[in-house]
Amino acid sequence: MVLPPSGPPVPAAQPPGSGYPGPPVAGYSVPPARGFEGWRLLWLGLLIAVCALSVIGIVTYVGWNIGPVALGVGIAGALLPVPVLVGCFLWLDRYDPSPLWIIIVSFLWGAGVATSGALVVNTQATHLFEEWGVAEDLVAVLVAPFIEELLKAAFPLLLFAFYRKAFTGIIDGIVYCGLSATGFAMVENILYLGGHGFAGESEKGYAAGAFAVTAIFILRVPLTGFAHPLFTSLTGIGLGIAARSPSRTVRVVAPLTGLLAAMMLHGGWNLMATLARDEPYFILYGYFALFMPIFFGMVGLVLWVRSWEGRLAERALPAYAAAGWFSPPEIAALGTLGRRLSARKWAKRVAGDAGHAAMRGYQVAATRLALLRDGLNRGLYAKPHDLAGALDEERRLLETIDAYRRVFAGRDPFARLAWWNADGYQIQFPDHVVRRVAAPPLPVVPVPVPLLAAAGPPATHAPWLPRGPAGGQR
Repeated sequence: MVLPPSGPPVPAAQPPGSGYPGPPVAGYSVPPARGFEGWRLLWLGLLIAVCALSVIGIVTYVGWNIGPVALGVGIAGALLPVPVLVGCFLWLDRYDPSPLWIIIVSFLWGAGVATSGALVVNTQATHLFEEWGVAEDLVAVLVAPFIEELLKAAFPLLLFAFYRKAFTGIIDGIVYCGLSATGFAMVENILYLGGHGFAGESEKGYAAGAFAVTAIFILRVPLTGFAHPLFTSLTGIGLGIAARSPSRTVRVVAPLTGLLAAMMLHGGWNLMATLARDEPYFILYGYFALFMPIFFGMVGLVLWVRSWEGRLAERALPAYAAAGWFSPPEIAALGTLGRRLSARKWAKRVAGDAGHAAMRGYQVAATRLALLRDGLNRGLYAKPHDLAGALDEERRLLETIDAYRRVFAGRDPFARLAWWNADGYQIQFPDHVVRRVAAPPLPVVPVPVPLLAAAGPPATHAPWLPRGPAGGQR
């Protein structure tokens, strides 16, 4: 048996005849997913209710101050980019989808709790700066970046502190922080579009209000709609690095470094906008020379990290193939989203909708198993009770994977029956005899194909010539 470089040994596969590979078992059901029960479910409901009420409260407060018409205009404009941004973060999270409750709470936290807290602190800071005779613009440069980034990242930070298994890497950190920032930006856009835009200019006529809303929308949505998610994603990167490190120092320093970087980048953005009031060229120089390169650099980094985490199965699961739990082609099929989608289409073809759903669950469980094995190899579960919990989770995931596999395995009428036994294949040949075949260098199953009797060589013929105008050859 080949073991991974570190961590506990991989459990041995089930004995032949008791598990995959083999024909599907009638009535075999997938183990149900574990959910919240009792007081945990109560606390989760309370958390979602508080976040939702915070969103309703801040939107009502804004509407009370700017009027219902301006509020409607602001909501209509602010909602437009939300599906695009949320869709991008969910797309990043496709390899190992996060729990739905974390997705919802992250967005509602940014839209309700973070915006409410930031509004109170920024308003009080403005009053204090007026009393001290300090320019109000410094609130946007010194106070707003600090409190807004802290509040947007507060829920992901609390998750990391008290529910660390929600983080499997950098992508999770970016998704949670990005969704919180998207909710924050949505409510902030309601205020800018409806308040500063429509309500501030509609006294001159609805045409003036519509023009102001259009101008602000172009500036805040297509051109700078990425700003808040970009800033807070830096905190997410720090959280993701901390989640995959066994070092206590890294677990503390990485999130704080990411949060500090987010505050500094946010402060630089606000400083650029403040200076642009007197000299518009500041916004052009800063936008194209500084922030756009940072944005595209972040996009490239995120795509690279997503690809790296997506191929984690190909790096971590071969140890399970050596123990008989996976065949090499199964691991190769998990390497990219394209391969995963092809596998789901195949499962649907051979086993219907149940096969498609089972293949999807199988892929998610295999991804989580790869993340768990990677964590064991990294030494993330150093404490005895953590290691015991990880090993229990490993066994549960292996059983879940085997259950999902039974839904679609052995159902393809065009494929020969084949079994993987950790060091080679047992394949049923066309004469119905099962023979052992060594595993080829490439991750494919060496399927035997019956050959027809060879025919004689083709008859000789004259060289081909193009036809002439009259239809004859020339």
